[in-house]
Amino acid sequence: MSQPVFHYLDLGRLGRGEVVRLFLKDAGVDFKDIRYPYDATWPAASEDLKKKGITLTGKLPVIEYKGKILGQHIPILRYFSRELGSYEGDSNFEKYVVDAVSDLYIDWRVQWVASLKGVTDEYKNKIVPDYYNLVSRYYAERGGPYLLGDKITYADFAIYQSIDNDERTGTLPTLPENLVKLRKAFEQRPRIAEYIASGRNSKV
Repeated sequence: MSQPVFHYLDLGRLGRGEVVRLFLKDAGVDFKDIRYPYDATWPAASEDLKKKGITLTGKLPVIEYKGKILGQHIPILRYFSRELGSYEGDSNFEKYVVDAVSDLYIDWRVQWVASLKGVTDEYKNKIVPDYYNLVSRYYAERGGPYLLGDKITYADFAIYQSIDNDERTGTLPTLPENLVKLRKAFEQRPRIAEYIASGRNSKV
């Protein structure tokens, strides 16, 4: 496999890019990890990346791979799942379930980003509990620990990231037991455990 070049902001475990990073780590994909400071220098850096054709929108994450520019974090996960022949389910129905739960995560992400400007009672007491309870129903259908039972998929990385990010912003509710089970199993995966222990993604 050609070496992907991963561009993202230096946000530690927060944000969309960490979902991709966790996925690549777990898959054992060797990639070049370029991180940009999210400070006063970022607007100029964003414009420079647009001029170089690395990002069409000036936003990250982006992966350069085999001469192509891949943007949007969930489509990136889908792309590499297909490239690897894993992480997306086997049957059309399994792939549908993975896509459906990933879409729930995308809806959550929009609300989470908005909450960074100020957490509302609606977000903390309704939106977040409703989200995890709905996601939990999908996990309950196959007994876990992952969405498709014992087969991890790219959706599991997204759901794990939502749990982690809500915890870091103080908005994580009491989780349904099957999502507690997911988190434990996810963090015990050898490459994920090694990555977390390294502290490379510990910045908030």
